[in-house]
Formats: sequence, structure tokens, C-alpha cells
Amino acid sequence: QVQLVESGGGLVHPGGSLRLSCAASGRTYSLTTMGWYRQAPGKGRELVASITQMGSPNYADSVKGRFSISRDNAKNTVYLQMNSLKPDDTALYYCNALALTPPYNFWGQGTQVTVSS
Repeated sequence: QVQLVESGGGLVHPGGSLRLSCAASGRTYSLTTMGWYRQAPGKGRELVASITQMGSPNYADSVKGRFSISRDNAKNTVYLQMNSLKPDDTALYYCNALALTPPYNFWGQGTQVTVSS
């Protein structure tokens, strides 16, 4: 069993910044790739960014150049630095972690990000 706890969401003006954190606990020895997904009202869940065990990142086209994902393996924590935020970034952001034994995707409870003037 793995538990993921997100923090750092909130309300910001367009152009502002937020830093999300996700701390993993439990059977973390099985975790490999971690990442962030988001779900806006009326839309499905979409990948924002992911990062491998070795630190190689991957980003959705809509956030390239604005968001940065990183991880601290010693702390079992993944971060998402979000800059130049737009109203279209408004969504519930979920932390995700891929386990190998057995293969399974774990999800956090979500943290709300709202970008509004």
C-alpha cells in the first residue's frame, strides 16, 4: 500500500506561481515514475508532467517552459513548480506514482489550483 499526500494548491492571479508537493509513504520501495495529472471541470484527467526514478522529466505541451517537475528520492517526494499561471491551468491536481510489484498506479486525493483575476 502507498499513500500520496499533495499540498501547495491555492488561489493565484494570472501570471503568478505555485509550488505543489507530493509526499509518498508506505511501500515506497516499489515506486518508479511519479507525476502530476489534472482534471478541470467537465474534462477528463490529463497528464501534466512526469519524472522517472533517474530524474528524466516529461511535460505536456501546454505547460512546457512554464512548469518544472523534480523529485527527492531520499524523501520520496515529487514537486511541481508552476510559473506564469493561466486561467486554463485551473484544475484539481493529482499526484501519481507507478509501482512495479504489482504494477499499479497510485493516486493522491488532489489539491485545487485556481487561477483567477
